[in-house]
Amino acid sequence: SELREWRPVLCRKCTDTLWLLFFFLFWAGMMFITGYAVMAGSAERLVLGYDSFGNVCGRKNTPVEGAPLSGQDMRDKKYVFFLNSCSLEMQSLKISSVSLCVSSCPQEQLNSLEDLQSFARNNGSCLCIYNLNISNYTLNPKAAELCPTLPVPPSKSFPLFNRCVPQNPECYSKYATVLISMVNEMDIFYRILSGILAGRDTVIGLSCLALAFSFILVLTFRFIQTLLVHTLIALVVFGLLFVSGVLWWLYYDYRNDPSIELETEKENVKFLLGYAIFSTTVTVVLLSLILVLRKRLQYTVQLFQIVGKIIGRIPFLLFQPLWTFLILIVFWVFWVAVLLSLGTAGTAQTTSGGQVEYRSLSGISYMAWYHFVGLIWTSEFILACQQMTIAGAVITCYFNRNKNCPPPHPVLSSISVLFCYHLGTAVKGSFLITMLRIPRIVLCCLNNILKQKEGACAKCLFKCCSCGFWCHENVLRYFHQHVYTTTVINGTDFCTSAKNAILILEKNSAQLASISCLGDFILFLGKVFVVCFTVFGGLVAFNYHRELQTWVVPLLLVGFFAYLMSHNFLSVFQVTVDAMFLCFAIDMETNDGSAEKPYFMDQELLVNLSDNSK
Repeated sequence: SELREWRPVLCRKCTDTLWLLFFFLFWAGMMFITGYAVMAGSAERLVLGYDSFGNVCGRKNTPVEGAPLSGQDMRDKKYVFFLNSCSLEMQSLKISSVSLCVSSCPQEQLNSLEDLQSFARNNGSCLCIYNLNISNYTLNPKAAELCPTLPVPPSKSFPLFNRCVPQNPECYSKYATVLISMVNEMDIFYRILSGILAGRDTVIGLSCLALAFSFILVLTFRFIQTLLVHTLIALVVFGLLFVSGVLWWLYYDYRNDPSIELETEKENVKFLLGYAIFSTTVTVVLLSLILVLRKRLQYTVQLFQIVGKIIGRIPFLLFQPLWTFLILIVFWVFWVAVLLSLGTAGTAQTTSGGQVEYRSLSGISYMAWYHFVGLIWTSEFILACQQMTIAGAVITCYFNRNKNCPPPHPVLSSISVLFCYHLGTAVKGSFLITMLRIPRIVLCCLNNILKQKEGACAKCLFKCCSCGFWCHENVLRYFHQHVYTTTVINGTDFCTSAKNAILILEKNSAQLASISCLGDFILFLGKVFVVCFTVFGGLVAFNYHRELQTWVVPLLLVGFFAYLMSHNFLSVFQVTVDAMFLCFAIDMETNDGSAEKPYFMDQELLVNLSDNSK
């Protein structure tokens, strides 16, 4: 075969253009789902609640055809009040009682229509149907049908999805029983959405905390010394042990709580057990690896000093993750907003008496899955673009003979090359990662559906398959970085770059593995540090909000975002290390250090890498 010249080429061509076209077509489908969700959905109904006439409490509404009492301004009426709160019944996930939006809940028992009239005049909160004037409460012969059943028990505007909860023991028991039955029979998709909406402020705050941790860690690795490595390891060990202990304590506390009746609370207990087991397993494995690799910490310090010198020549690399982070945040906010709107998509249909019911449309679940694939694929694509940008900047500076005069604007040059020629390669690589993640998610869903019917062998098979997909995904993710680097060097498509990367890695696998594994391990400890302390903050924050919220799922979302943020920022060092090692292998392969074929790497870096590889 023809010997390939391993140099950054000047004349490039577009790579994997069909995959880029496929990605555009996929996003056309995402835009269709977005338009449909915006037109048919209303995320506010999920948490704010709505009355029997199609009005969402706490906001100004638009009229519904055929419902004369719809389209009212409810900005001062934030609570849902049921006219028959002491004898509620549930039919087809609907509470068979007329509900109204009121500005305040009755704090005392109301025994007569006169009491209802007096309460409305004194508090401005009308507890009868909207079209019944306050002065006619005692005069209208149909007032008994248009007003709540007497006596009206005292209620409290408890932050339970903005409902007026009766405080009378008998009424409260009946009310709670119906509400528990309704929540338990709701699809988990809607319960999760409710948890995300109810804890949105906490999720945003914890995401900002993860951002701060990640940025501090980047600066730490830039000026790393031996003491900082030991400090990081000590903090990671403390964080793992502390978070594992807190998870087991919360699981024990929840499991022995006699008031747990809701399915959401039972799901919290199950998730906490899973988190505790996973955290304990990770703690044991990482502590074992730290114990084994403790003697090679000095090599790690030298490795990051080399990387710091390269980044010192391209200082703008440290700021490169910021725009990636901003793009990810904008995309995630867009994705969550569409998901919430999609989860409440339905048509308003009038029933007898001018009341309104929202009925979900067919095909919503398929759109949700399509939207979920878009989350994974687009996130991976954005991260792939960052990897190619960093690799391109490192390669440009590496294959430069005059080390004292680096190329001008290497980061901007790398971004220009990526957008002009290699977006299709990033699309193809991120798609392959997505295709490995989806089967794992499907297996988890099947395991959840069949958990009551499957035996021990089936459970073991599910876990083994999930573990296999996870390992394959991580190996492929590591290999993709070398493929992207090869694409930037030679300007070839994904498959050709993969073949060339395999050939060069095969010849230098032992040498490269001994150098890079320890560095990757320290960077992974940095990601664990960010996730541990962010999750701990989430445990403290979410533990105070147990009422009717699947808060463990938003906690998982926070942990996932924290890992992505830390991965996004620390990938500057990880990609620089991988790109530098691949360039080092290519340099050693194509040059011999003679006057005719001098090395591109300066002598100091060459000596350090050669010593570390021994």
